[in-house]
Amino acid sequence: MIKIIQAHYVQQRILRLYFSDNSFGDYDLQPLIDRQTELVMALNDDVYLKQFFLELGALCWPNGLELSPGNIHRKLAEQHQLHYQTKVA
Repeated sequence: MIKIIQAHYVQQRILRLYFSDNSFGDYDLQPLIDRQTELVMALNDDVYLKQFFLELGALCWPNGLELSPGNIHRKLAEQHQLHYQTKVA
């Protein structure tokens, strides 16, 4: 089961996510925000967007929005935006 182990704000609605399989990618939240659902509308505010946190490997916000690490990982892989870190011996 894939988990997000680190997350960093990069720039306008983009978070760099590091996964438990040593992969990482830049996740663009704009397509999600464009849906304009009640929970994601708060992400239009950059101050609020930066209040993300990780809970049990998922990407979360204080309003209850929780994004599945498996779905994000799959989307990044499909978009060829997933990269793997090389381990140094």
